[in-house]
Amino acid sequence: MRVIGFLLAAVFGAAVSQAAYDPMAVPETKVVSETREIRDAKRDRIIPVRVYLPEKKQVPVILFSHGLGGSRDNNAWLGEHWAKRGYFAVFLQHPGSDDAVWKEAQTGQRMVNMKSAASFENLKLRGEDVKAVIDELAVWNKEGEWKDRMDLQHIGISGHSFGAHTAQIVAGQEFAGGKISFRDPRVSAAIMMSPAPPALGDPAKSFESIRIPCLLLTGTLDESPIGKTTPADRLKVFPSLTNAAAWQVVFDKATHSSFGGRGNGGYHPDIL
Repeated sequence: MRVIGFLLAAVFGAAVSQAAYDPMAVPETKVVSETREIRDAKRDRIIPVRVYLPEKKQVPVILFSHGLGGSRDNNAWLGEHWAKRGYFAVFLQHPGSDDAVWKEAQTGQRMVNMKSAASFENLKLRGEDVKAVIDELAVWNKEGEWKDRMDLQHIGISGHSFGAHTAQIVAGQEFAGGKISFRDPRVSAAIMMSPAPPALGDPAKSFESIRIPCLLLTGTLDESPIGKTTPADRLKVFPSLTNAAAWQVVFDKATHSSFGGRGNGGYHPDIL
């Protein structure tokens, strides 16, 4: 949490005083959390979101993208902490790669469904979800109960696992030699928990177009059964961010589940 706070302070300095900044010190205030559904008319797609509201107005925005099989309710501890620190936190839920993939499936079918959902098509949908949500935030900021609540000049993207992939592509990761990109120029910083290199191609080529500040978090035991991503794979992203101000933190003995708020309890389908 401390390193996440420092990056946010560096990029979104308007939200906190850098002179005496303690990222773990939060006011004893009750965080208001609300759920909404955003309709992307162009794709006829509903994107559920959970919003954690700070007391202050005109504050920076942080978007969070859940892991494979997750929901807008994942990582609530982060949403509450960020809201207390003065950020407008928006947690997205991505149909097609959310908890509906496994919740009603029989035990033996769950992993099959999860692997199928970890597709490039769903990654593409996630990138488009982020763009649609930012579009809707602009509407909320102009009218209604959340008018003027957000500083949309400072938007950060964060996510865990498949959500980290989402953050990577929104930050500017490219595919097919630069022919495919989902970058959103409105995003000015990224936090990637359990990042991963592209399945094909040179990571250096894939990530060289990212030019915004990035924080990467992983662990020495950070492996996933989906895609068989290893801790060594996680470390391939950071050296490829040659054109971005970037920081990497590797936590000793941290597993893939550690970043989903489940400690070292091992695999769970909603945080991949």
